[in-house]
Amino acid sequence: MGLLKGLAGGFHDAVFSTLYNRSLVYNACWEDPAVDRAALDFSLDDTVLMITSAGCNALDYVLAGAGRIHCVDVNPRQTALLELKLAAIQSLDYEDFYEIFGNGCHSDFLNIYQTHLNKHLSLVSQKFWNKRVHWFNNKPGSSFYYHGLAGTVARMFRAYFNWHPELKQSINLLLECKDLKSQRDIYENRISPLLWSKGVKRTLSSSITLSFLGVPREQHSEVKRQHQEGVAGFIRESVRYISCDIPIHNNYFWHLYIRGRYSKQCCPEYLKEENFLKLKAGLASHIIPHTCSVTQFLSSSKEKINKFILLDHMDWMGHDDQALLIEEWHEIFKNAANGGKVIFRSAHENPWFINKLKIPFEQSFYYLKDLLQFDEPLAQRLQTNDRVHTYPGFFIAKMKNVNA
Repeated sequence: MGLLKGLAGGFHDAVFSTLYNRSLVYNACWEDPAVDRAALDFSLDDTVLMITSAGCNALDYVLAGAGRIHCVDVNPRQTALLELKLAAIQSLDYEDFYEIFGNGCHSDFLNIYQTHLNKHLSLVSQKFWNKRVHWFNNKPGSSFYYHGLAGTVARMFRAYFNWHPELKQSINLLLECKDLKSQRDIYENRISPLLWSKGVKRTLSSSITLSFLGVPREQHSEVKRQHQEGVAGFIRESVRYISCDIPIHNNYFWHLYIRGRYSKQCCPEYLKEENFLKLKAGLASHIIPHTCSVTQFLSSSKEKINKFILLDHMDWMGHDDQALLIEEWHEIFKNAANGGKVIFRSAHENPWFINKLKIPFEQSFYYLKDLLQFDEPLAQRLQTNDRVHTYPGFFIAKMKNVNA
């Protein structure tokens, strides 16, 4: 049994590594920036370090008042997506911008890209998008948001819903609900009995599906460790929550995932016209993309950072990469401004690294938990309103000063 588990884990690692090293993983951010804004209370005095992902949330944070944001990602394709958004903000009017990133397609995208966008991209990003301009083609059923790894899974579920018209109709009715009572009625009586087939559960638990969704083996293991029904059970619980316990009519994350496009009534802040104009007027220039790791950026930077947004990437590193994780936290504390704050997410409510990771400073070692002052009540309160609701663990902490 141990050998079989080892082989299965090795297969998941190989698939994930192959896909990640060749692909755009996230075509949209899957962390709710409204939660982050409430946790961090941005101001113009802030210097922020964050994981880039799809760049949506960086745009949200500067609209919320953040002064300077360093977007860091080891995947150059994620940097390429952020650069494309920044180039489009700089060069296009609102309607063209919305067609591209709101609808996920544009009838004249090739010409727009060649005339206005390409020249503002780095050479690496140019090379990436030169081969993928067709992702924004305006064809029936086409959308940029059906490309990349996460987009491939969305496209697969879209096809499944099209094969099951009663389920599709019920889901569309759910998305238009304006009150929780109607949401619960539709979900419990019309959607749940049709959705959770054995085939769907198997698909959601598949290592290949999880790799396409950007879930490495370490996160898969963390979810299985705390949910009796594994990944499929956790996803079912999350879908029930967002369908029954919080309003769905303005939940742009799930509208996008199901429909492949936003609407002007249900979209991220950066896609609203008044906010686009603010970004174009100068706010977008507060965002600086970097293709490197958190450790690489911090070890070469002299800036003091007072807000860190680390997403869930520490789950990815896992037990096998403790040395890298220790080095990263050492650099974080070394570069943190007095009174700095950090937020991160995890596939586990109590991730192992908080209690077990030991960070060296001069002649002493400190457990990570002793260097962070967690605000658990605020994190729990904000977690209940999280519109994505795919992370059991959400953490907000003030950082203790180890540089004094």
